[in-house]
Amino acid sequence: MMHRYFIYLSFDGTAYHGWQIQPNGVSVQEVLQRCLSTLLRVPTEVTGAGRTDAGVHARVMVAHFDTEVELDVAQAAYKLNRMLPRDIAVDSVVAVDGEMHARFSATSRTYHYYIHTRRDPFLRHYSLEMSYPLDFEAMNEAAAHLLTVTDFAAFCKTGADVKTTLCTVAEARWERLDDTGRWCFVITANRFLRNMVRAVVGTLVEVGRGRIGIDEFKRIVASGSRQRAGESMPGKALFLWDITY
Repeated sequence: MMHRYFIYLSFDGTAYHGWQIQPNGVSVQEVLQRCLSTLLRVPTEVTGAGRTDAGVHARVMVAHFDTEVELDVAQAAYKLNRMLPRDIAVDSVVAVDGEMHARFSATSRTYHYYIHTRRDPFLRHYSLEMSYPLDFEAMNEAAAHLLTVTDFAAFCKTGADVKTTLCTVAEARWERLDDTGRWCFVITANRFLRNMVRAVVGTLVEVGRGRIGIDEFKRIVASGSRQRAGESMPGKALFLWDITY
């Protein structure tokens, strides 16, 4: 009899070429899969809730795996943490119904993108420094428009292998974190396209700098053209923040 388990984990993506296994660099999936296979003493594949790009972090990532062994979940989590590098941490291992799927059973995902407007050496690894003034009121007005559209082709990486560019965004806003110039962009959707969040942030920053107006932002979204949208922002400031099932 096969048993299915969810692994809830977090990771610092700085040293990894994203979540998904690939030939040109070490991925989080590869490292987790290797440790799990060692623990179970049989090659074991893990399926993640989605991809994260190179350098992107996760406060919460969920992956599932199947095994014929009924596990002591607390011991499994403990042993995996003993085996994994310090930049990956397993929060828990949970037994789930065999129909549950880490990717397809997820109903929403939330990402956070962090920026700071005052030079701070302690933020440089996980937040993007902005050296020019930004109009966050205009950026939030533009972000609110994302809740009214469904096609996000303008923010999809060119050449990405996707069957559809339709997404349902439930929240999209900039939040001020403190009085030192730290801000966070929060976005929740049922699914995300490759590079989508970083492209959205890059385009909203163009609004904040006054380079494009709200009406032009709406036209860019409607055009579906990645070339018209803003540049993709660095991955180091992006976190997969939460996943709901």
